[in-house]
Amino acid sequence: MEEYENVETAYIDTIMKFLEVNNIKSLRILNMTYIDIDKDPVLYDKGLDNLQLKNDQEVSVEHIRLISKMVLRGFIYCNFICTDFFVHFGDEYYMFIGTNNYQEEPLKFAEEQNLFVEEMVSPFYIQEENIVREIIWTEINDDLVTGEEILNNISLEEYRHILQLSDIHPVLGIFPITSINKDFFLKKISHKMDLNKYHYYLSAGD
Repeated sequence: MEEYENVETAYIDTIMKFLEVNNIKSLRILNMTYIDIDKDPVLYDKGLDNLQLKNDQEVSVEHIRLISKMVLRGFIYCNFICTDFFVHFGDEYYMFIGTNNYQEEPLKFAEEQNLFVEEMVSPFYIQEENIVREIIWTEINDDLVTGEEILNNISLEEYRHILQLSDIHPVLGIFPITSINKDFFLKKISHKMDLNKYHYYLSAGD
């Protein structure tokens, strides 16, 4: 456990160093998911219960350490983003940090923590022109996708507005279609929505 905590701390301290060097005070959460596993009292930090995290929520830098720890321990999954900066968490303890403000200091810091640092493109980064967005639907009592229809000619700004997302959200992931935004999407597809029979989602990815 001591060896694990040393590695975990190195990862989280590296995130914090990037935030410090870039003078970042808050980040937004992307693709927030709670993992349905037992909350081992040794590994789980109950402080997470007080945050009530959700997609696109802005969190101050003081909460980043706790959230990152719970991601690395597998209790939740999310990524972080702000203007010109992101943190993506991958499988098997891969972590991808991107910034438009390239500086050597945080990279050297990571190496000093005995982390392996390599320059590469995050596999979770998708250019806007390569994103496919479509409406998918499942029967109410079944998670199996029974239909899908690709969306076209909708701007990123329109998606953000209708889904009530921040102006830096890349509109990637799965978003429920509700009675509030149903009419907007109904005009964009040929399928006639039936919310009494199906659950509908906007699916966005490559």
